[in-house]
Amino acid sequence: MDLDAVEVGHDTRTSLMVRNIPNKYTQQMLLTEFMDNGHGPGVIDFFYLPIDFKNRCNRGYAFINFVDFKDILPFHRRYFGKHWRTFNSDKICDITYARIQGKGAMLKRFENSALMEKDDEYKPLVF
Repeated sequence: MDLDAVEVGHDTRTSLMVRNIPNKYTQQMLLTEFMDNGHGPGVIDFFYLPIDFKNRCNRGYAFINFVDFKDILPFHRRYFGKHWRTFNSDKICDITYARIQGKGAMLKRFENSALMEKDDEYKPLVF
């Protein structure tokens, strides 16, 4: 990610993929951590932590869409290259742009998915 391009408005993408998430996090736990650091509803409008239903753990990555592309900067500074504190993990957070960009496109991706038949706790969160 070219943070300088984001800073000056040359890169206005809003959707990120956060990787190397310890698999003990639940979607609500991770969202709470992000919210505690100022990255909750109002700043983000889409959040999804995919779950492996066989072992009932997350798959190690999440998707987030920011309302304003500039809010990616403090999020990136806070998490990129850092260890996750909650589970005493050796995993180091990596952040890249998501292949699918924007809240609408992400919602469209999941609208006909079997995932939408699962319990609410496993579905993408929309704010």
